[in-house]
Amino acid sequence: MAKRSYNRRSDDELIEDLQDRIKKIENRLEARQRPDARILKEIPKLKRTLARFAQLCMDHQRNDISNSIVAFMATVEHQARHAPETQARSRSSAGQEVRAS
Repeated sequence: MAKRSYNRRSDDELIEDLQDRIKKIENRLEARQRPDARILKEIPKLKRTLARFAQLCMDHQRNDISNSIVAFMATVEHQARHAPETQARSRSSAGQEVRAS
């Protein structure tokens, strides 16, 4: 059996790896502190359920429903990636701003 060779990482490589790990931990902490963290936790379950339903629709020749479900899933994923606005406007206040112009 051949002798195993070890490659020792340089200090710069170690520092870079540690900085990457710190960044990942900071991102996780930030994600937990989001006001919608519980919602984000449920998204994978929703995706699995909708994927099963979309496949059922495809199996029964209802491609229109399946396409709608896939589009809805893409929208939910896109919205989940972005943090919610700090103060959401209500519909009534939004309509008043338009009329005042």
